[in-house]
Amino acid sequence: MSLATLGLKPSDRYGIVRSVVSTGDLTLSSLGLDVDPAMDASVSATLAAVEEALRGHVASADPLVAEASRHLADAGGKRFRPLLVALGAQFGDPTSPQIVDAANVVELTHLATLYHDDVMDEAAVRRGAPSANARWGNSVAILVGDYLFAQAADLAAQLGTEAVHLQAQTFARLVHGQIAETVGPRGTDPIEHYLDVIKEKTASLIATAARFGGLFSGAEPGHVEALAQYGEIIGIAFQLSDDLLDIASESVQSGKTPGTDLREGVPTLPVLYALAGDDTDASAVRLRELLSAGPITDDALHAEALTLLRESAAMKQARETVRTYTEDARASLAPLPTGEAKRTLEALCDFIADRTN
Repeated sequence: MSLATLGLKPSDRYGIVRSVVSTGDLTLSSLGLDVDPAMDASVSATLAAVEEALRGHVASADPLVAEASRHLADAGGKRFRPLLVALGAQFGDPTSPQIVDAANVVELTHLATLYHDDVMDEAAVRRGAPSANARWGNSVAILVGDYLFAQAADLAAQLGTEAVHLQAQTFARLVHGQIAETVGPRGTDPIEHYLDVIKEKTASLIATAARFGGLFSGAEPGHVEALAQYGEIIGIAFQLSDDLLDIASESVQSGKTPGTDLREGVPTLPVLYALAGDDTDASAVRLRELLSAGPITDDALHAEALTLLRESAAMKQARETVRTYTEDARASLAPLPTGEAKRTLEALCDFIADRTN
């Protein structure tokens, strides 16, 4: 599939992606990336195999556990972590049977964290459907998350002790990130704290995904380390761009209603930049006044704050921060051999930098 066959211009590709990215159909073609057809087919085949295997890994003999653990997997999602596994595998043998298992380890781990996150956030909706905690209660949601962690650990054990060690290290970072988010800055700079939370809570697992792709495809050790570094940095950029989409999108492009973070009082990077600013123009002063009040639940005030934030210097600064991270991610690819796989990872940097414009 290409943009031409869809009758679309290259400039249309990011609108496509904002829709595709929330459906679970994330492929190189759907991103509109100009890649080698053979590699595109290889990555797509891996992602299809991952999706099929995932259904088996969330299964259970208990009907309730089976239904609840399948809930988020069936709802779709970005599958960004399996994509990074599949791309990392291009630097070794992408047909290695361990690749699909490695991708399922990271996706199962990710899904487990979502169940726990929704309980902590008291979320009512996830991926356009009622959250597990809203449907079955907090206790069941927590236990199903634990079940998925157990499934991921069992699968990692089949990959070997190194996979178990790496998954455990990643899990520890995820927990540290969640704790840091829960307790707040504790006297540190709010912006630095926010970025540290993203690094631990989101980027750590994306780094492991890229590492797993290289490691279990038999890539050279130096290439595996470069992939892990790339995954860490691009993971930060990816989460930041998701947060910006919550503000910039005019429709449900980020998997949630635009402005949800504002309504819930979640301080994402543009909000933190706006609050830290010292601009004296009327719009900046008014924006700080609105944001400093916490959650903005009044519809009129919410619409005003969203409009001001979209047009603010803080939003521009946040976009520049995303681009800085994507350029750092591109630079981290230097040790990797030139070829289609490397060019695709570079193109992914461009996609993430541009998706909020």
